[in-house]
Amino acid sequence: MKSVITILLLVCSWAVAQDLPIWETAEEKAMRLRMMENDELFHAKSFGIPNPPPFPKLRNAAEWEEIESLIITWTSYTSILREIIKAAQNECKITIICSDSNAVKANLTSNNIPLTNLRFVITGFNSVWCRDYSGNNVYGNWVDTLCLADWIYNRPTRPLDNVTPNAIGAHWNLNVYDMTQAPNDLIHTGGNYMSDGWGTAFSSHLVTQENPSKTNAQIDTIMKKFMGITRYIKMTVLPYDGIHHIDMHMKLLDEETLLVGEYPPGIADGPQIEANIQYIQNNFLSVFGTPYKIVRIPMPMDKNGKWPHQSGGWYCTYTNGVFANKTFIFPTYYTQYDTTAFRIYKQNLPGYKLVGIDCDNGTSPIISAGGAIHCITHCVHSKNPLLISTQRLNPQCDTGSYKVKARIMNKSGIAWAKVYYTTDTLLGFQSVNMALTDPVNKVYEGFIPAQQANKTVYYYIEAQANNGKLQRRPITAPLGRFTFTISPCSPMGLNEISHNSSMQPVFPNPASYITCIPFTLSHPDMVRIEIRDINGKLIKIVEEKQRPAGENKAFFFANELEKGIYFIHLNSPKNGHFVEKVIVK
Repeated sequence: MKSVITILLLVCSWAVAQDLPIWETAEEKAMRLRMMENDELFHAKSFGIPNPPPFPKLRNAAEWEEIESLIITWTSYTSILREIIKAAQNECKITIICSDSNAVKANLTSNNIPLTNLRFVITGFNSVWCRDYSGNNVYGNWVDTLCLADWIYNRPTRPLDNVTPNAIGAHWNLNVYDMTQAPNDLIHTGGNYMSDGWGTAFSSHLVTQENPSKTNAQIDTIMKKFMGITRYIKMTVLPYDGIHHIDMHMKLLDEETLLVGEYPPGIADGPQIEANIQYIQNNFLSVFGTPYKIVRIPMPMDKNGKWPHQSGGWYCTYTNGVFANKTFIFPTYYTQYDTTAFRIYKQNLPGYKLVGIDCDNGTSPIISAGGAIHCITHCVHSKNPLLISTQRLNPQCDTGSYKVKARIMNKSGIAWAKVYYTTDTLLGFQSVNMALTDPVNKVYEGFIPAQQANKTVYYYIEAQANNGKLQRRPITAPLGRFTFTISPCSPMGLNEISHNSSMQPVFPNPASYITCIPFTLSHPDMVRIEIRDINGKLIKIVEEKQRPAGENKAFFFANELEKGIYFIHLNSPKNGHFVEKVIVK
């Protein structure tokens, strides 16, 4: 026992004494191995409640929902932390985890940052990366009781970070439910996690790799019990990002929109990212029952002209941003790339105040440590949310009216809900009432009257709770609003698309996990896809089923195969026989 205590004391004193990168350092790895020898690696104590939240209808809040406070840890990269405070302090309270609040105030004042809406939590910590170790916001009964669900931080050599959520919970008077005791113990990290607010979550397979004693089904069960996650989508880890956190290359912008980092063809993690996204699109639908919308955002080289797959190349990313109510804060690097990122965010986050913060500036750029804005922020969501969840309308035909459908809820009940619409924002908005059509799921519907063809309709939803709370969606309305266009109706089936049968190159190649087989058929047909080795021996039948004409995609898991060279055979009686080579590494 004495040796274990000695190791933990060494860990705490060493970790506090320096700025730690987001990844595990060589010193930490050595300490972790010493802890493993003493069987003390992940035997985390429960400082909260070691049981699931005792509420029905658990719901893990999405990041774009209303927050009470943005959380940061005051240690390294203080110039960036100051910019985050400046951008968000008029949107919400700022919770600052620190050891000396007077020193923080003095630093802010000397740099002309107002001491507005600041809350200080005096507690121990090891690093700045609070996204990874802070608790997750979970509601009971969808919007009623807010609490925090906390897993075991995947950096055992940073024990003070691991218990920070309990200090946050105490400060904000929130119960903290810990995933620390078997069989509910789970090792995880916040940068490798995103939720749509309705039971679907995304991670890389880092979560399965770091919980080797648990099956995928057991991990899913823990997430359902503690956070209400009923569908947990896991993707192949990327070969070059170093930490395997999905916030470095993707972000949920709303319930059905995925912002995805894009590299030039064949560069860095581009092929595996594309395979992962194609896997999602071909196997999962959004909460609205529709395919996910994919928005691409280019990933830049670092200031030394290197990509992440090149020696010393930094993982410059634009997806690593954070919502603070009506403001969105994201990392920037160089003007020639930043302007494109700004334009993409402006198109997809209507009405938001967009704040870019340079993450590659000065002698100690934060991106060189493996993270950016999302990595060093977390939040406490609203204790009294008025939730409005809706699917944006797509372009419409010019006949009839246009139904706007939304789930609207507050713990006091909804007094009224309306849709505001116009085809000319200079003339103002008209409104129509929304009616409750599904009391169980709190679904409301309203109808925008028919508009002239070739017009653009601007609209938003507003609702008031019985307790007086008012909310809009988009949250930025009326400055921000959804839009759809009206086009003349045309008969179906007049234009037939011709396809030439082909099989495109498999990607990523070399392959290590989720691998995509894209192909095009000129005729619908029964298709058989096989994997054969270099001697022609049949190794695996990927699929044998009916496929439609047009573009198609099939998938296989390369990690189920031995390393080596294989050939993918596609056989279709009506379309032909095709072969593509793939290397499994």
